[in-house]
Amino acid sequence: MRAAVATRISADDPVAGVEIVDVPEPEAGPGQALVTVEAVSLNHHDLWTLRGVGVSEERLPVVLGSDVAGVTADGREVVVHSLVADPERGGGDELLDPRRGMLADALQGGLATTVAVPARNLVDKPASLSFEEAACMPTAWLTAYRMLFVRGAARPGQTVLVQGAGGGVATAAVTLATAAGLRVWVTGRSPEKREKVRALGADAVFETGARLPERVDVVIDTVGHATWEHSLRSVRPGGTVVVAGATAGAVVKTDLFRLFLQQITVCGSAMGRREELVDLLALCDARGVRPHIDSVHALEDAAGAFERLASGHAFGKVVVTP
Repeated sequence: MRAAVATRISADDPVAGVEIVDVPEPEAGPGQALVTVEAVSLNHHDLWTLRGVGVSEERLPVVLGSDVAGVTADGREVVVHSLVADPERGGGDELLDPRRGMLADALQGGLATTVAVPARNLVDKPASLSFEEAACMPTAWLTAYRMLFVRGAARPGQTVLVQGAGGGVATAAVTLATAAGLRVWVTGRSPEKREKVRALGADAVFETGARLPERVDVVIDTVGHATWEHSLRSVRPGGTVVVAGATAGAVVKTDLFRLFLQQITVCGSAMGRREELVDLLALCDARGVRPHIDSVHALEDAAGAFERLASGHAFGKVVVTP
């Protein structure tokens, strides 16, 4: 079968390592199911793999892509929870399993015509969502859902600040927060992306680092170094900053006096549990919430899809269909 694989590592030109090649058809092992792939959305995690983060040359080639929607052998339309983990190894929490990994890291990625996945990772796809829309849910959208409603405990009527207009998690957070009745403020460097995120439902948009009219209840930060100090200055006393990424750098300076004197809570968050994916899909189905898709590419143009993601110009999710 045809698949998009990482054939070499390059920190400077990661897309150069993407090739479409023939690979053996997967076989379902114990506790696994075969899924005919209908759509896969890309994540920055895939670019990290191509840059050699968490993977060595000895493991190559590897099939890329962890966010999959497709159909099982018995005709069940499914979304694949992209985190391969065992709750028992995590003391009852799959997110704490020390051996957890993304689908493309732990097994084989989904940028192919067929993929073998753990049966426990299968979640029913709502009929109201297309396969392309459903493929956006397992990582970026699930991350945003958990950041907002589980870690951030955001409630209707509160104000949430989303740092960094345009990315997959940011656009998901804006859309979900709006649907849940929150007041949504967004920062971003690009005027074009700020206006696009306003069209998604943001109540106000600001330049990155701008002084806000008032402090917010919850901050959603996936940027890191470039926005960290602004996030801490922008949250109200007793508020919460939720962090789930560091696209602009992971090393930051923190004013501890501000943290403890103002009772600010800082929460780390990554991915989400399978049951949270079930809840997210139910919300999208019931409320008509849909992801913003930047572009859809054929499998043979997977390199073009990665180029779009790496360019920084994508607004929303980049999707590939076999």
